Amino acid sequence: MSILITRRTLVTGAGLTAAGMLAGCDRLSRNESARELLFSAENFHRWAQRSLLARDALAREYRPDQISPFFRSNGTSNPNTEDYKALWRDGFAHWRLRIDGLVARPLSLSLAHLHALPHREQITRHDCVEGWSAIGKWRGVPLGLLLKGAGLSTRARYLVFHCADMGGPSGPYYESIDMVDAWHPQTILAFALNDRPLKVANGAPLRLRVERQLGYKQAKYLMRVEAVESLSQIYGGKGGYWEDVAGYDWYAGI
Repeated sequence: MSILITRRTLVTGAGLTAAGMLAGCDRLSRNESARELLFSAENFHRWAQRSLLARDALAREYRPDQISPFFRSNGTSNPNTEDYKALWRDGFAHWRLRIDGLVARPLSLSLAHLHALPHREQITRHDCVEGWSAIGKWRGVPLGLLLKGAGLSTRARYLVFHCADMGGPSGPYYESIDMVDAWHPQTILAFALNDRPLKVANGAPLRLRVERQLGYKQAKYLMRVEAVESLSQIYGGKGGYWEDVAGYDWYAGI
């Protein structure tokens, strides 16, 4: 027997699902500690998105003719430290990406090594918390491939991305994601934008693309990926530079 799926049944089904979820929230809301945890904007946002979407649901991808003519820089446009300038002057030949922490086989990867690995291309939209957006074509290595190579521990709950740029007096720029986003097929470490090597302003030599989150989660100038069990002892303890200094949400799903 075939089943006719109409807009009405879809809307009704979505309504029933939402109603069931809200009923669950109502029960949880009677518990004071659960209420404080669940109904923070960040936790509710993450819970709602991941309850409604499959873990591997893809962000929208665009056609080549939809690529923006200019992809502006977000945040820092140049780390401008002596160490970074030295790496840039030799074309990043001596730059290495470290992958360590809760892994069985710590890695130290050159840019040439990353270029030789299987890669993914995707045309996606970057949405900045400042209100602008741009569509670009990214090429890079799937993060999951590198995690497999490093032998990620089952104890690891987060990945911390340490960057070459200094965020300010509070320390270097960093960001973090959990394992749902780490293993997502569109989460890549990108070395090219619009078929050209990354420019300094866009994060050379390597940046994170985690396409289901806002721009400030897309860490640039990557130096190290650290697998950890908790974020509490990393810099300010909130999981990212802007989260520490300005109270941004750690989960910035779109």
